Amino acid sequence: MATILKTGRLALRRFETDDAERLARLIGEFEVCGNLSHAPYPYAVADAHEWLAGLPATPEPGETTFALTTQGDGLIGGAGFHILDKEPTLGYWLGRAWWGRGYMSEAAFAVLQWYFDATNAASVQSGAFHFNAPSLAIQRKLGFVVTGRCVNYNRARAEYIDHVDTELTRQAFEAIRQHRVERADLNEKIAR
Repeated sequence: MATILKTGRLALRRFETDDAERLARLIGEFEVCGNLSHAPYPYAVADAHEWLAGLPATPEPGETTFALTTQGDGLIGGAGFHILDKEPTLGYWLGRAWWGRGYMSEAAFAVLQWYFDATNAASVQSGAFHFNAPSLAIQRKLGFVVTGRCVNYNRARAEYIDHVDTELTRQAFEAIRQHRVERADLNEKIAR
């Protein structure tokens, strides 16, 4: 994957082998790891190397993962897609030091825009464990709606936990995208 996505504050690129130590340090915090379904706790550098080795060399859009990086900090998180039950599913995580600054909303919008532009998918699935209100708020802001609940295994917590399932349709995302364009145009006119 040679694609690099740029936002106002982020560059989203392919994960690299050199990211292993930083990846392990960021996901290794229980506050991060405990929000993810498949990450073990503790999360070691060996776990990061194993995960990085499993990334496809030339991924399809539905199996693409981006490393979130900033100019000053380098790697701060990840966002991307995997196919779950034959449906494209958005997943993401962010290092705890960058929580509450809007980075994940910025990154998730960018990867969703890339995905809908790169595919003809009618929708994308996502969700979060019931206790992860910030993640669910990001999804609502991006146009996701709750479609149900299930119970998913959380490897870090070693237990089954209630999970809120969400879906974003292409039509809902296009409405959000159009609103952002109109708001940017209005802000530009006001600034003049």
